[in-house]
Amino acid sequence: MTSTTTSATAAAEASREAPVTGRQLRRQLGAAVRVLLILTVLLGVVYPAVVWGVSRLPGLHANAEGSVLPGGSSSLIGIDPVPANPAADPWFHTRPSASAPDDAIAGLGPADATTSGGSNLGVAAEDLGTAVEERRAAIAARDGVDPSAVPPDALTASGSGLDPQISPEYAAQQAPRVARVTGLPEDRVRALVAEATAGRTLGFLGEPRVNVPELNASLLSAAPGARSGVSGAG
Repeated sequence: MTSTTTSATAAAEASREAPVTGRQLRRQLGAAVRVLLILTVLLGVVYPAVVWGVSRLPGLHANAEGSVLPGGSSSLIGIDPVPANPAADPWFHTRPSASAPDDAIAGLGPADATTSGGSNLGVAAEDLGTAVEERRAAIAARDGVDPSAVPPDALTASGSGLDPQISPEYAAQQAPRVARVTGLPEDRVRALVAEATAGRTLGFLGEPRVNVPELNASLLSAAPGARSGVSGAG
């Protein structure tokens, strides 16, 4: 028994110490290249082609290509419209974005729809804390509320910076300002918010959210004069 164990141990040590030959390296390299090529074809060509093919199916094509919401006879409602007069802002607004224009206050303003991404600032970053406080002050002043009442999603940007949804709390905060500027009854504005609100997916996934572009399109239909207060759209 002892001699068998000793022989096995010696054989194992010899195999570990044996140098790898050039032939073995070539075989391993060849296998790695084959796996790389196969996965590249499957995940880089076949899979995207299948997804694209599914998007062509009847009933899915329009959603796959995205949709444009009409904002009048020839103009469009952007993700986050820009008021010509910030003191009389008739629009609901989305969350901050890292791709907002340089002259925007701490990311408040229309995102650059040609790009997507976050600020990559960590929770302990001083710049992030400064931006949050700047956003809190600007939003509180715009909506006429106490800074402590500004909801968290109004202060933080999403990972993509292009999210069209906000929380019902953020929409409710903006409703009185929108009603005052547009001249619509506040109850009517809140009804439009309710119509643009979706609940949790499947009843338990995510959180209730308000689609801001849809809400602003409905707002424009109810108060066509709101368009005159806009210099551009994001």
